Amino acid sequence: MSPLSNLAVRDIETVIHPYTNLATHRETGPLILERGKGIRVWDTDGKEYIEGLAGLWCTSLGYGNEELVEAAAEQMRTLSYTHLFGSKSHDPAIELAEKLKEIVPCEASKVLFCSSGSEANDQQVKLTWYYNNARGRPEKKKIISRIKGYHGVTVASGSLTGLPPVHMDFDLPIKNILHTECPHHYRFAEDGETEAEFVARMARSLEEMIQREGPETVAAFIAEPIMGAGGVIIPPEGYYQAIQAVLEKYDVRFISDEVICGFGRTGSMFGAETFGMKPHSVSMAKAITSAYVPLGAVTVEEDLYQAMLDESRKIGTFGHGYTYTGHPVAAAVSLKVLEIYERDGIVERAATLSPVFEKRFEALAAHPLVGDVRARGMIGAIELVADKTTKAPFDPKAGIGGYCVARAQDHGLISRAVAGDSVALCPPLIIEESEVHEMFDRLEKALDDTEAHVAKEGLRAA
Repeated sequence: MSPLSNLAVRDIETVIHPYTNLATHRETGPLILERGKGIRVWDTDGKEYIEGLAGLWCTSLGYGNEELVEAAAEQMRTLSYTHLFGSKSHDPAIELAEKLKEIVPCEASKVLFCSSGSEANDQQVKLTWYYNNARGRPEKKKIISRIKGYHGVTVASGSLTGLPPVHMDFDLPIKNILHTECPHHYRFAEDGETEAEFVARMARSLEEMIQREGPETVAAFIAEPIMGAGGVIIPPEGYYQAIQAVLEKYDVRFISDEVICGFGRTGSMFGAETFGMKPHSVSMAKAITSAYVPLGAVTVEEDLYQAMLDESRKIGTFGHGYTYTGHPVAAAVSLKVLEIYERDGIVERAATLSPVFEKRFEALAAHPLVGDVRARGMIGAIELVADKTTKAPFDPKAGIGGYCVARAQDHGLISRAVAGDSVALCPPLIIEESEVHEMFDRLEKALDDTEAHVAKEGLRAA
């Protein structure tokens, strides 16, 4: 291994890296990126990479967009900061809230801003509890998410997340957060179970959980249209319709976590539209600004808003908000991002390019390592398995997903290993068709390298 650069050593001594093996990091050091343009980034050694995950599923318009740079700079020159506390406001927040109300896939009365997807889902928990207290139902507090779902890492949103590393030794999940089954047919279907039968069982399992807990105690259900960090899990056809029928039966608020899927990723403006979901509220972040500036938001339905009004009359204030709630620079950048999405037909472009993206994913199914292929719109993943026939996974200690991602990086592709030795791609939506092929060509080289490693180390299922 090459000696670490001075900058890498300084990083090790000063920076905590999220979702990183901190012990291994002390030996290997970081990949230090220096600049980016379009779908590509360059490290401090001048090596070029295709950013195959749009950062963290977020920079939909790619790097170095001068319109976004100028929007931020102009807002900084005009009004660099103000807040929304105590009835203060500003044009960008007002205009952005109006625009979001127009495009979201639910009936929105108001918009509550924050700075991230984690904060957005944290707000969903607080607002759900607040609403039921205001309506005289203090026992209706339980919120159901799903095993392998990802909704953030705050105390509340981390509890919603259904991935063990987010809970272990953080004393999560907290009380009143439940997790129902993961709708991944490939991995969790019973022998011979069709997708329709699987969907019926998922809905039945949810209903049984609600009945077991007591319908009067269950307040909300939250779901990503496509489960991102859990493995890019795409539920079978009819899943959300079956789930929604259960939620409606028991008066359970339905929240669509659009932090990854929102703003064109699935080929529709929102993932809820792709899957026929009818949520009461949506959580947004990431591509809302193409990740140029931190911003998150949740929609507030009219009944919830009326409850908030009632509480303000009783308490004297709405006791929630952040220093950066509706930050004017973030709002200005988001307005420009939404303008570009509309003007340049970014969502339609993603829908047009998705067959090419999905076809290249489907072709990987023939590779000896690939057990399952999942893709919709411009997000997808392959699941690496030790035995394609039995679907047997690799021993987690072998780190095969991480190995493949490291080899992809060697070949100039940044991807991500997600749950279950799955390797995910989610490129900027501005990617060209030729660049899609270039991206998959690099991934195929990494898969071949990984297959050679598996054979050499004898890691196949016995």
